[in-house]
Amino acid sequence: MIFSLNELVHWLGLTIFEIWINLIALMFFTILLALKLDENLFLGPSGWWEVFSPLFVADGLNTYFCAIIFIRMYMEGMIRAGILRALWSQISLLLIFVFKYLLCKKLSGQSTLEYSEVLSPVFILLQLIAVRACQLH
Repeated sequence: MIFSLNELVHWLGLTIFEIWINLIALMFFTILLALKLDENLFLGPSGWWEVFSPLFVADGLNTYFCAIIFIRMYMEGMIRAGILRALWSQISLLLIFVFKYLLCKKLSGQSTLEYSEVLSPVFILLQLIAVRACQLH
């Protein structure tokens, strides 16, 4: 079953612009990952932090965008809706950021965490999305 764009926007709590930013960052991440795994001379002996940098930049841009939306909603008098949207966005962005951070540390050998511990923010986020999907229908 393929989800429509409206269903994805409601379930994930993201705007189309945020989804677009994530897709562009994922494209650059994929290119850098392929160059790293191929051990391309152009990229050199880069670490995993350089490969994941487009995803971290996308998280920063999405956080900035969410702050702007919260301020605009506050100025328009939609305080409760703005707080709920900002809270959901910040929790999901924080969980995704923690996952990427732990994965970079694990791949670069700076951490001795197990992969189940690295993936725990993703499991929490999936549970939150499931609860949100049940509340919307």
